[in-house]
Amino acid sequence: MRVLFTVPPLAGHVNPTVALGAELAARGHQVAWTGPAGALARLLPAHARILPAGEEAGGGYAALHDRWRDLRGVGALRFLWEEALVPLARAMVPGVTDAVRGFAPDLMVADQQALAGPVVARRLGIPWATSASTSAELTRPFADFPKVGEWVDGQISGFLAAYAADGAAGATGADGTGWDPRFSERLVLVFSTPELIGAVDDFPPHHAFVGPAFGARPHPPGFPWQRLDPERRRVLVSLGTLNQEAGGRFYGAVLGAAEQLADEVQLVLVAPAALIGAVPENVLLLERVPQLELLPHLDAVVCHGGHNTVCEALAYGLPLVVAPIRDDQPIVARQVVGAGAGVRVRFGRTRAEELRDALTAVLDDPGPRRAARRIQASFAAAGGAGAAADRLEKLL
Repeated sequence: MRVLFTVPPLAGHVNPTVALGAELAARGHQVAWTGPAGALARLLPAHARILPAGEEAGGGYAALHDRWRDLRGVGALRFLWEEALVPLARAMVPGVTDAVRGFAPDLMVADQQALAGPVVARRLGIPWATSASTSAELTRPFADFPKVGEWVDGQISGFLAAYAADGAAGATGADGTGWDPRFSERLVLVFSTPELIGAVDDFPPHHAFVGPAFGARPHPPGFPWQRLDPERRRVLVSLGTLNQEAGGRFYGAVLGAAEQLADEVQLVLVAPAALIGAVPENVLLLERVPQLELLPHLDAVVCHGGHNTVCEALAYGLPLVVAPIRDDQPIVARQVVGAGAGVRVRFGRTRAEELRDALTAVLDDPGPRRAARRIQASFAAAGGAGAAADRLEKLL
């Protein structure tokens, strides 16, 4: 079959489709991606077939980032929908339409935040599945803030209404009276498992919990493997590619904790050198690392609660210290803590002592490591890209 992935220009949303696309290709299927081509070319393998859609909006992500990085809470959420996701969806619709007509897919797989894909799929009569690259939206994230949830539904409904006249039949919103482009009614591929998410009894059978799917990624140049200290426990500290510039205060706490744990722990800190300055001798400062290759050599991970980083750490049985910043990160952090696999700290107000204590807890207490290994086993049993490909093949 021919499968078209519709994705936003964000690494965490593209990465699962790389592994799934490789699995489908290995089975003899044809795959392609559609989205802002310039950004996707940096995120996909060199041989990937990319059909451009929304290039102007995707290029604008870099400009939006400077305004977005210091926002928190509802302000960050409003910005995400009003300034990023809905404008991207509008910009992508013509290109996705051309991609479908040119590639003639039998099936589309749309990231839950690439709203143009489902609109075009319904308009042109193509079966579609959801790629749920984060589980946060599956867990009623606005249950305690119904007005916020209503506002998000309104943003989606407004986008759908704008394209109803163009043939998006039934585009009446995400409020329960119409359809929700974030979630296919036929198949939702959830790249996680109940052991991390929590109770999933309310999910219908077309939600497939396949666990994380890891694919090939571009390698940064020359990681200094020889500098990893075999006499200390090793911890990765990463805020992800989009949050580094906002981490100045947090990095100060990291360096302070590193000094206090100098005899026991080596930190691999992923951050811009210009923001950090001098580091203690037990800190290895790098701007990029081959994360998947590095994780087997580590004892724990400190991160911002990004879904991909959390799942990658847990896939190697590593306990976590999570310092969520915005968007889905507080929800993912709550999942980590609820599963017993880590400790949460405050991103904006963490002191060196608090971070030291959190690190000591996940390194010395066997509980978080046991929980991380339980989730690791659930990921392996879920099947990843292979299980996702099996479910897609059964749709047709």
